[in-house]
Formats: sequence, structure tokens, C-alpha cells
Amino acid sequence: MGSSYRTEDNGKISDLPQLHRYITGHNAEGKAIVHSQNDFEWKSYAEGELAFSVAYTTSEFPVNLNKDADVAEHMRVLESGNLGLVNPRGTVFRCVDFAPGYACGMHRTQSLDYGIVLEGEVDMVLDSGEVHPMKRGDVAIQRATQHQWVNKSKTEWARIMFVLQDCQPLVVGGQEYKEDLGTNSGLPPSGN
Repeated sequence: MGSSYRTEDNGKISDLPQLHRYITGHNAEGKAIVHSQNDFEWKSYAEGELAFSVAYTTSEFPVNLNKDADVAEHMRVLESGNLGLVNPRGTVFRCVDFAPGYACGMHRTQSLDYGIVLEGEVDMVLDSGEVHPMKRGDVAIQRATQHQWVNKSKTEWARIMFVLQDCQPLVVGGQEYKEDLGTNSGLPPSGN
């Protein structure tokens, strides 16, 4: 499907540009500085048809920025190896690359998600049967709905940047809806 497996670029498998992260902070005089910076680190799923990079997480709201508590907590979350799609009581800032023609499984996160298409065109497919084509710059506000992403191109990778925020349990028509990772996520449950 046009996938090119590359081991350089911190695990990046797509032919899309590598992304770089800057985390800001303060020096002793209270002036803004770059605390740290690095290229995105990618993890491959679905036999190289899908790649995730977690740019940042938070674990509480409001976030505690004092003495870099948020940075330390982000590192703890990543090093735990237990991060699902959602971080309970927090947020996940994640970039996802989709191989040409790739369709992820239908799934639901127990979260409020902002998804911004950065590259390519994707279909947002809902379990009601609705299909909504999305192009670069389009935004999806996913509100704990059952959905699927389909890269429409047979030759080009697509990229979506997501911010996932934990939410209260969703109840519709008296039925509580929880996370449903579908069949091909490869991720641990979020635990929220």
C-alpha cells in the first residue's frame, strides 16, 4: 500500500515531514525559554499502516506548571507504557499518520477529541452510516462517538493531529457508553 518502512527519523514510517516539538518554560528571572525540544517519536501499528506520536500529555485539570510538575508527569505517563488513547483525568496530544488506503477499525473513546487534518484527505465514518470527507484544515469534534478514519488516497499518506480530553461517562437514552477500541487498535485500554 505504498508504506515505506524507515528506521531513521525516530520510527517515522510515512513519507510525510518529520515534526519537531518545543516545550517552553521559564528561566530563573521568569523569562520564557525553550525547556526542551526534540523530533516526534513514532510508534508503528497495523503492520506499518498506522503510526502514532504522542507529543504531550496532562494528568490533571487545571494543570500544575510549577517546578515543571507537568513535564515530570508527562514523562512518567510515557514511561509507564500504559497510555491508552485517553489519559484518565487528563489530555493526550497525539499525531497519527495513516498509510494510503488504510481504514482504522470502528472505535469509541470516552473523551472529547479535537482532530485537525494536517495532510491528505480522510473520510470520517460514523456508526450511523454517515460518511464525511475531510481535507487539510478541516476539524472534527468527536464527542465520545463510534467512528472510523479512512485515508481516501491510494498513493498518499494522511496525517491528523488530535487532542483527546477525558470526559464524564456518556449516557444516551439511559444507556452508558464506554470506550470501545474495536479490533485493531493495538493499544491498552484507557481505564477511564
